[in-house]
Amino acid sequence: MGMTVGKKGYKSDINITPYIDILLVLLIIFMVAAPLKKHDHPVRVPQPAPATQPKDVKPDSIIVDIDLDHTVRLNSQPITLDKLETTLTEVFKRRAVKNMFIRGDAALPYGDVFVLMDIARRSGVADIALLDKKEKSAPTGSAKGSH
Repeated sequence: MGMTVGKKGYKSDINITPYIDILLVLLIIFMVAAPLKKHDHPVRVPQPAPATQPKDVKPDSIIVDIDLDHTVRLNSQPITLDKLETTLTEVFKRRAVKNMFIRGDAALPYGDVFVLMDIARRSGVADIALLDKKEKSAPTGSAKGSH
């Protein structure tokens, strides 16, 4: 747009107006097209834990209990650590849901619980949940009708 007066030759300024026009058209196209794109990756947000834990345990749940004296029980049946791995391997071969619970006293050393977790992983368990063994109160039917 500017004219040079008094100088001979060609003006060597670059005209960027067409480039800006193209840039604005592309910007409008991308702004319109961006909300139409579908995202292929679903986002899983962790859910808050329930306020109270259910007291009823499913009958098909596998629960391994460990006490302070290192006695191990599989669904309330005493078992040794040597037999635990083979038993769990046989159980989880036939199951589609490979979940297991380990219930122990809070005073147990972490190493004892990790031994059970290692055995469970080698047996094919996919998910392991840790439960705290609460102090058992008086049995439900005791001494209520004895007055």
